[in-house]
Amino acid sequence: MLDTQELVLDSTESLQPVVYVVDDDPDVRDSLCWLIESVEQAVEAFGCADDFLARLEAGPVAGCLVADLRLPGMSGLELAEKLRAMECRIPIIMITGHGDVTAAVKAFKTGCVDFIEKPFSDQALLDRVRDALARDQDQRIVEQHLETIRQRMSRLTPRESEVMSMVVVGKLNKQIASELGLSHKTVEVHRAHVMEKMGASSLADLVRMAAAAGM
Repeated sequence: MLDTQELVLDSTESLQPVVYVVDDDPDVRDSLCWLIESVEQAVEAFGCADDFLARLEAGPVAGCLVADLRLPGMSGLELAEKLRAMECRIPIIMITGHGDVTAAVKAFKTGCVDFIEKPFSDQALLDRVRDALARDQDQRIVEQHLETIRQRMSRLTPRESEVMSMVVVGKLNKQIASELGLSHKTVEVHRAHVMEKMGASSLADLVRMAAAAGM
């Protein structure tokens, strides 16, 4: 029987977290990189939003994004909107030297998890980065768990899917047999196959999987 937690850990550990810094000021970029590297955290820096988007095209990313609100070309807020449209859920920390309530509200509406005004202390930024990295890790575990469930469900036959949908709402084998026009024994066999293919150790486990998948 497959273990969901093992699948989750194998997947999430294969992608190492990186703090991606996007700022057009070279001095600020270097300062932020030095600070983040000082706590032994991997970091990559970009001078504009387009450069970071090009990085995304090269492959999946994990970690968090620290972006300046005012960037040449595509602004930090526009970058956040673009990432949301792309369904890239990397946590975003928006930094600015010209912050106001309106900008902060817009930042959070575009999916940013934090908004910090310059000047800020080194520890303040590191705390926010730490929280964003933890958030990303938790999010990826949940997403991988859901993907594992979906993959297992895709291995079910149409009849097994029918049986599963009835089992998880509390119907008994004899009720399922009557509604589907099957023998009690056939339903038992389908149910056993569902439990095996889904990697469920109990009915409660199967119900939790179905709920997570929106069944």
